[in-house]
Amino acid sequence: MEKSGFKKSYFLLILFLLLLVLGINLGEVEVVFEKGITICLSCIGIE
Repeated sequence: MEKSGFKKSYFLLILFLLLLVLGINLGEVEVVFEKGITICLSCIGIE
Protein backbone atom coordinates (compact mmCIF):
# COMPACT_ATOMS: atom_id res chain seq x y z
CA MET A 1 0.00 0.00 0.00
CA GLU A 2 1.35 3.41 -0.83
CA LYS A 3 1.94 6.06 1.84
CA SER A 4 -1.01 8.32 0.95
CA GLY A 5 -3.46 5.42 1.06
CA PHE A 6 -2.03 4.35 4.39
CA LYS A 7 -2.52 7.87 5.83
CA LYS A 8 -6.08 8.05 4.49
CA SER A 9 -6.90 4.74 6.12
CA TYR A 10 -5.68 5.88 9.51
CA PHE A 11 -7.45 9.24 9.15
CA LEU A 12 -10.76 7.52 8.34
CA LEU A 13 -10.31 5.09 11.23
CA ILE A 14 -9.69 7.93 13.69
CA LEU A 15 -12.64 9.90 12.29
CA PHE A 16 -14.90 6.86 12.65
CA LEU A 17 -13.83 6.31 16.26
CA LEU A 18 -14.37 9.98 17.16
CA LEU A 19 -17.85 9.97 15.63
CA LEU A 20 -18.67 6.68 17.35
CA VAL A 21 -17.70 8.06 20.75
CA LEU A 22 -19.61 11.28 20.06
CA GLY A 23 -22.76 9.37 19.13
CA ILE A 24 -22.53 7.22 22.25
CA ASN A 25 -22.06 10.29 24.46
CA LEU A 26 -25.07 12.03 22.89
CA GLY A 27 -27.34 9.08 23.65
CA GLU A 28 -27.91 8.00 20.08
CA VAL A 29 -27.62 4.31 20.98
CA GLU A 30 -30.97 4.33 22.77
CA VAL A 31 -32.63 6.21 19.91
CA VAL A 32 -31.40 3.67 17.35
CA PHE A 33 -32.55 0.73 19.47
CA GLU A 34 -35.99 2.30 20.04
CA LYS A 35 -36.47 2.86 16.32
CA GLY A 36 -35.24 -0.64 15.52
CA ILE A 37 -37.66 -2.23 17.99
CA THR A 38 -40.55 -0.15 16.64
CA ILE A 39 -39.81 -1.11 13.06
CA CYS A 40 -39.44 -4.80 13.90
CA LEU A 41 -42.65 -4.93 15.92
CA SER A 42 -44.61 -3.15 13.21
CA CYS A 43 -43.21 -5.47 10.53
CA ILE A 44 -44.46 -8.59 12.28
CA GLY A 45 -47.80 -7.01 13.18
CA ILE A 46 -47.53 -6.79 16.96
CA GLU A 47 -47.84 -3.03 17.23
